Amino acid sequence: MNFSQQARTLVDELMARPWGQVSASVYETGRLVTLAPWLAGHGERVAFLLAQQRDDGSWGAPDGYGLVPTLSATEALLSAGERDPALVPAARSGLRALRHLFQQKPDLPDTPAIDLIVPALVEQINAHGHGEPLAAPGMDTTRLDRVKRLLSSGQEPPQKVLHVLEVAGTDAARAGDVRPAPLGTVGASPAATATWLAGFASADAARTDPADTALTDSAAAARHHLETVAARSGGPVPVGLPITVFERGWVLSWLVRAGVPVRVPAEMIADLRTAIRPQGTPAGAGLPADADTTSVALYALALLGVPCDPSSLMMFDTGAHFCTWQGEDGVSVSVNAHVLDALGQYVRARPPAEAAYGPVMARVAGWLAAKQRADGSWEDRWHASPFYATLSCVLALGEFGGPRHTGSVHRAREWVLATQRDDGSWGRWAGGPEETAYAMQILLLSGPDSDERCLKAAWRGYEFLREAPLSDYAPLWHDKDLYSPTAIVRAAILAALYVAKSSKG
Repeated sequence: MNFSQQARTLVDELMARPWGQVSASVYETGRLVTLAPWLAGHGERVAFLLAQQRDDGSWGAPDGYGLVPTLSATEALLSAGERDPALVPAARSGLRALRHLFQQKPDLPDTPAIDLIVPALVEQINAHGHGEPLAAPGMDTTRLDRVKRLLSSGQEPPQKVLHVLEVAGTDAARAGDVRPAPLGTVGASPAATATWLAGFASADAARTDPADTALTDSAAAARHHLETVAARSGGPVPVGLPITVFERGWVLSWLVRAGVPVRVPAEMIADLRTAIRPQGTPAGAGLPADADTTSVALYALALLGVPCDPSSLMMFDTGAHFCTWQGEDGVSVSVNAHVLDALGQYVRARPPAEAAYGPVMARVAGWLAAKQRADGSWEDRWHASPFYATLSCVLALGEFGGPRHTGSVHRAREWVLATQRDDGSWGRWAGGPEETAYAMQILLLSGPDSDERCLKAAWRGYEFLREAPLSDYAPLWHDKDLYSPTAIVRAAILAALYVAKSSKG
């Protein structure tokens, strides 16, 4: 296996496709079926929804992850069924699945804006009038109502709200002081962009100044953006695009940390450096700055020999831990692990900085260790798999946490050894390449004292990866529904294969 060539190909693809490589989303595609039936690829989007429907009428993954995609796809097919009655049976099957799901009162996963999306879609489905109205147990519309009022007031909304603008409806989106980013996206979301464009179009006839060139140009840019995103995958759309900085930061971090030989174009390094701003770094155009992207971009730059002062991270410091963005409802262990990586790698490159950042690192390391579960793993709000969260924490604590946290690292390794499947893989719901790659790196990259059991288990994982189809990765990353950032996942797998091969000698 030519690791250098594979890494070069992967990095070349990052340059050739700067918006990013992301799997199609049932949720987001369903919203475009309803909001933009005029957009090229409508038939393909409907076909995608039908092909993704499960035998029980639902869409999506287990453990509550199916609720949001099932709501979106069902509502989309009800809308499309008004023009094509052949779609109504699939929509009714989705309704039956939703009623069954609500009867089970599922514990819902901590995905972004789920408390906005669920009531918004339940309201839209019930408006179609197909049978008994849906009633989600414990559903609270308070926050959704507040977002609608904010947008209707004409005030400029927080940037993070733009990513889920569709929950407010086209009327609220039209009234709010919302404009697309220069490349045409609203909130890096096809659904949000389509909502804004639909609101703009419905208000066009009432404009007091039809020659409002700026708005006309914005609408043209938004439509072009949607057409471009839809054309990338033949109709279906991802949940978030562009993800330029996010993708490059993670890919380069996976590869360089593992020692994979790779040449990074000077242009890419310069772009990453430019993305580091005093207020933090967003994952891509249309999104707010966040501590996760900021940390990983800083860490990648330091690994590449271009350390940048991480002072922009301090605006996310709550005093106990680091938030993903200001006003975050929850808390993320992977974000804090990446903060520890960024600070640690900078101090390694600039030792005098330890006076400023050493105490912060010690505090974050202690906070991470306290979040470890009894079985040795961690769980996180940005990924469905505990293997991702555990890898993030173990790498940071193993490299920058100091001797006092070696016990946490050892307990994590024991958990990984105990959860390997008979075929050599690892996984939450089923063994798969991505989670297997994370488990292998936990065993091999978390410190110099990996024992023979770790080496043997990692080699079994290597053999699994060698035989597994490395495409169509299961969506495991949290957004409005689960998605896969495919270039990032490929980099994690390549890193695991390289480390395992190197450990074998």
